[in-house]
Amino acid sequence: MKYNYQARTQDGELRTGAIEAATLDIAVSSLQRRGLIVVSLEPEEEKSYAGGSFLLFGRIKQKDVVILSRQLSTLFEAKVPVVESLRVIISEMENQLLKREIISLLDDIQGGAAMSQAMARHPKVFSHFYVNMVRSGEESGKLDETFTYLADYLERSYELTTKARNALIYPAFVVVTFIVVMVLMFIFILPQLLPILNEVGTDLPIYTRVLIWISEIAQTFGVLLLFILATLGLLLWRYCQTDIGRLMAHRFQISVPLVGNLYKKLYMARFADNLQTLLSGGIPVVRALEITAEIIGNEVYRLAVLSSIESVKGGSSISTSLAQHPDIPPLLSQMIRIGEETGRLDNILKNIARFYQKEVDSIVENLVNLIEPIMIVALGGGVGLLVAAILLPIYSITAQF
Repeated sequence: MKYNYQARTQDGELRTGAIEAATLDIAVSSLQRRGLIVVSLEPEEEKSYAGGSFLLFGRIKQKDVVILSRQLSTLFEAKVPVVESLRVIISEMENQLLKREIISLLDDIQGGAAMSQAMARHPKVFSHFYVNMVRSGEESGKLDETFTYLADYLERSYELTTKARNALIYPAFVVVTFIVVMVLMFIFILPQLLPILNEVGTDLPIYTRVLIWISEIAQTFGVLLLFILATLGLLLWRYCQTDIGRLMAHRFQISVPLVGNLYKKLYMARFADNLQTLLSGGIPVVRALEITAEIIGNEVYRLAVLSSIESVKGGSSISTSLAQHPDIPPLLSQMIRIGEETGRLDNILKNIARFYQKEVDSIVENLVNLIEPIMIVALGGGVGLLVAAILLPIYSITAQF
C-alpha cells in the first residue's frame, strides 16, 4: 500500500512524498530509519476505476495459496517469527487481492489474535481444513512442521486437480469450436445454397432434407432458441445450487463413462490425503472426518462421510462405517481396516492417497491419448456428413447437364 507522508529532517526541513509499505507501522519504521520525524502519514486513496475494478473482479487462485504456504513453511523452518515472516511475504507479493488479505491477517495477529483465529477471519484464502491444521500446530507447538505438511499437501492437491482439469480442456475446446462452426454454417452458409438445392428435380437425400430443415428453423427461430437455451441453462444452474440439484449433478459427474472413473479416483485420493494430513496434525478422528467431508468436493461422498461419522461416534471403526456405503470403493475401506488393525492408519492413508494419485495420472494419460483420435473420427464424420449433404445434390444437378 502507498502512503503519503509529511516529515521533517533533523535540521527541521519539511519533506513530503510517498512510500510503499505493507502496513502503517512498517511505513513509519522505514521513514524513521531514514532519519525523518514523521509529521503526518495517510494512506493514498485507491483509484476507483482500474484498480478498484481489478480487485473487485480479481480472485485468489489455488496456486497463490500453494505458494504462500510454501513460503511460510520455509520461513518457519528457518525460525523466522510469524510477524516478520508475513512482512517478508507481503513485500514480495504480486497478487493485490491476496496481499490485502494478508495485510489484514498481519494486523489481526499484531492485535493479539492467534494465527489460526486470524486466518479463520479470511475464508477466501484459508479453508476450514487449513485453519484447523494451523490450530493443531499451535496447540502441539509444531507450527513449522504443520506448515510443511500443509505446503506438501496443497502442492499435491493442486497438481492432481490441474492434471484432471487439463485433460478435459482439449476436448471441451474442440467440441465448442465444432458447435460454433456448425451454427455459423446453418445460419450463414446453407441459406446461400438453398436456392441451388431446391432446383434439384429428384428427391433430396434424407440427410440433406434434415439439414435444410435445421437451417430454416435456425433462421426463423434462432433468437428464440438462444433465449430458451439460455433460460434453461440458467434454471439448470439455479437448480444445481440446491441440495437435491447439487447431489444429482455430482452423481452424474461420477457416472459419466471414462470421465466419471477419473473423478471417482480423484475424490478418493483427496479423501485419503486430507484425512491423513489431519490425523498426522493431531486432529481428533471425528473432527478430521467432518473437515474432510466438507472439502472433498463432491456431494455424494460428502454425505457418505458425514453418515459414517454417526457410526464412528457410536463406537464403530472408520472402515466399518465407510464400508456401509456403496459409493465408497471396497479397496478404500479394506485398506483402512488394515491400518486400524495394525495401528498404522497414518501410513496406510498415505499409501492409499499415493495409489489413487497414480491411478489418476494413468487415467489422464490414457484419456489424452484416446481423446485426439476419437475427436478426429467424430469431427471428421460430422464434417463429412455435412459436405455430402450439400455436395451430392449439387453434383446431381451438374450431372443432368
